[in-house]
Amino acid sequence: MVDSLGFTDVEMDDAFWSPRIETNRAVTIEYQYDQLEESGTLENFRRAAEGGSGEFSGMWFQDSDAYKWLEAASYVLATEDDPDLRERVDEVVDLVAAAQDDDGYLNTYFTLVEPDGRWTNLHMMHELYCAGHLVEAAVANHRATGGDSLLDVAMGFVDHIEAVFADEDFDGAPGHEELELALVELYRVTDEERYLDLAQYFVDVRGHDADRFRWEVEHYDRIAGYGEGKAIEDGPAGTFLDDEGEYDGSYAQAHAPFDDQEAVEGHSVRAMYLYAGVADLAMEREETEPLDVLDDLWHNMTERRMYVTGGIGPEAAHEGFTEDYDLRNEDAYAETCAAIGSVFWNQRMLERTGDAKYADLIERTLYNGFLAGVGLEGKEFFYENPLESSGDHHRKGWFTCACCPPNAARLFASLGGYLYGDDGDDLFVHQYVGSRVSTEVGGTAVDLDVETDLPWSGDVSLDVTASEGESFALRLRVPAWSEGTTVEVNGESVDAAVEDGYLALDREWTDDTVELTFEQTVQTVRAHPAVEADAGLVAVERGPLVYCLEATDNDRPLHQYVLPTDGEYEVDHREDLLGGVSVLSVEARVPDRSEWEGELYRPADETGQEDATVTAVPYFAWDNREPGPMRVWVRGEQQ
Repeated sequence: MVDSLGFTDVEMDDAFWSPRIETNRAVTIEYQYDQLEESGTLENFRRAAEGGSGEFSGMWFQDSDAYKWLEAASYVLATEDDPDLRERVDEVVDLVAAAQDDDGYLNTYFTLVEPDGRWTNLHMMHELYCAGHLVEAAVANHRATGGDSLLDVAMGFVDHIEAVFADEDFDGAPGHEELELALVELYRVTDEERYLDLAQYFVDVRGHDADRFRWEVEHYDRIAGYGEGKAIEDGPAGTFLDDEGEYDGSYAQAHAPFDDQEAVEGHSVRAMYLYAGVADLAMEREETEPLDVLDDLWHNMTERRMYVTGGIGPEAAHEGFTEDYDLRNEDAYAETCAAIGSVFWNQRMLERTGDAKYADLIERTLYNGFLAGVGLEGKEFFYENPLESSGDHHRKGWFTCACCPPNAARLFASLGGYLYGDDGDDLFVHQYVGSRVSTEVGGTAVDLDVETDLPWSGDVSLDVTASEGESFALRLRVPAWSEGTTVEVNGESVDAAVEDGYLALDREWTDDTVELTFEQTVQTVRAHPAVEADAGLVAVERGPLVYCLEATDNDRPLHQYVLPTDGEYEVDHREDLLGGVSVLSVEARVPDRSEWEGELYRPADETGQEDATVTAVPYFAWDNREPGPMRVWVRGEQQ
């Protein structure tokens, strides 16, 4: 097992990521607090604390927005001395604590709107989901500040949940998974085995024939979220029905027991959180069977159901997966939260296996499917991340369902925790981000200083200092996109074996410098022939980045360009553009429009083409300038 080094042990100093992390700290966290006030999220807690009823603002799971903000802000406090932010966090913690009932229950929607409906609608009303985000926030706050106030609140709520589900006549699981992985984190700070037991229960009870979700859908008139005369399709339970109106648990990964699941199904964020929780449990209990199931699900997702950006979930109606090779572009959903959830899951698989394929997917997702979800100024966000736009899809400052913005904030604030790992004997470098880390490897104090210009170049320099000149292996991931890798130690070329995607440099370290060069070339890629939406199209990649065409950079409508599959791309790094990006340009083909004057149709053999320069920018940076069409997948030369 490869334990991740905590983000508090890592000092970030990266030309690409550090400005974004600083924007998150200085701009996004503050902006999102204001949105919590304006949306009524914090006011819901005040009303609940004051014993109010009836009036409630926002979605029924609005509490979770505040919890994710608390988690992100606590991560910032773990690495920054920010008295103003600490005071604000303490105020929100006190507000949350004041809203908790005497029996430990805490959910402002049910307290204010349906106090008699508690625990009647597990599949859609998100009580357990909100509890999970409360627990994660509490653990983060405890680790950052050493305080127990929010942790006591979370433990009180979990005690209440334990009592509810201890009833032998009441089996059920979270409709929206999240609590499972949170309970493992709670175990890690308390050593209370019962939290692992509760997480295991929620995993094991899911997907059985007589499950609670089916009962709730079949008795929707007796559960929370429905009023008199309301049809099932009019409420949230409608997503649990198939096209014939019959119950279908796949939306919440409840179509089969976990061990029998063979494909990623249903709501994509729910799926990612479930898989992350299962991976956590398998690590803590040293079980291998769940990891075999997870690996099969990973292959199904990455080989049949994932966008080239690392985004997942094409369907808007249920925010999730559909069928193999359904990867439509303009109406792709690819929710930002789903990309974040994928990072969470893959990090856990990486920790358990040490296999670089998981780190490769984390990298692809971070630079593309995740990063596109946040505007350069840190105040606008994508909920959906299509791979094609007619020019009418833009980031927004907030959403009625505002799950994505604070989710992005907590990932930015903890990004340092995804870079390095330690299996007790060796030190792993998973992601190449400029940073410094001090740790111990096999009892030896080690300092590692990494410098890189990724994603723009593949050059990486690592300074290694070991206090006692001890031997250990430095394991350096070879990115899947690298067309060739060279490595030097103290200026001398080294041949090193690659194991599970990592270069293994095993030597006695004292004060040494490792120079890596990962060859970056521009690649045009095609999708599997079964992906109908991409037939005849190509996408352009360079290093970890997926590129796109935006109308603002190109003279012709984007559908007219035909890209060469072996063209010579010019790479021009522009510090004055989009915060500093490498722009790609190549000679493409476009229709000769001079032949079409006065005609709508012509014989195909009488039409011609001409050369035109096409310009591409990184996908993560699109929609930060003049509004206009965008495409990732563009027509390519015939093979």
